[in-house]
Amino acid sequence: MTSESFGGQIAVAVVGAETPGNVGTIARAMKNFGLSELLLIDPPSLDRNGEAYGFAGRAREDVLPNATETTFETLVEEYYTVGCTAITNEDSRSHVRYPAVTASELSDHLSGLDCDVVLVFGRERVGLTNEELGQLDTICSIPASAAYPSLNLGQAATIILYELQALTVDATQHPDELHERASPAEIERLYEQFEAYLVAINHPEPKRAKALRMFRRVLGRAHPTPREVRTLQGLLRRGTERSKSWEPD
Repeated sequence: MTSESFGGQIAVAVVGAETPGNVGTIARAMKNFGLSELLLIDPPSLDRNGEAYGFAGRAREDVLPNATETTFETLVEEYYTVGCTAITNEDSRSHVRYPAVTASELSDHLSGLDCDVVLVFGRERVGLTNEELGQLDTICSIPASAAYPSLNLGQAATIILYELQALTVDATQHPDELHERASPAEIERLYEQFEAYLVAINHPEPKRAKALRMFRRVLGRAHPTPREVRTLQGLLRRGTERSKSWEPD
């Protein structure tokens, strides 16, 4: 999580892409992670009935058709530029742009800036040249296995845009309960519902305290979300109500 706010906008530029599908994949990743400005330098033909639009998903509605062609020089003049690559085309013996920040470090690196940023992705086969890298403000690399460090262009963009979501996605507009633990008060109400259920099903009174302790231990080791707690409460409530209306033969 970044400690300072980011004051600009983030655009994505693709230099010399050869495969329309990669451009569509990048547009889709932009849509996923809250970006809309796509800049293209020497792009392939993007047929509306071709694979670029086929790979773009819902980004075919806005991101991809609104993409604009520009030049590398314009990027350098008008933006804070971040060259994105799986590797930097060099090692510690060659210092054109070495070392680079990693994808996971980029969000913190950009926080506090008050200017527009462009993420620059290079060509499928050769990436960005050392001459191009030397003109950019910073380089972002994606650590990968030394045995095969090259990433597909669309994959690389998706990874970096995912890592930037703290700057690009408004979490308040997309609440996510998948990893949010229910509050102590919500869990306590679930314990009370479980206790009422034990009474309703006529669980032996001497064993109720032990059953409740076991239930508390199980939930104490778990990480129940608010939705999961509400679902369990609903099931126990229905069980309690049915038990009260049930009469033995």
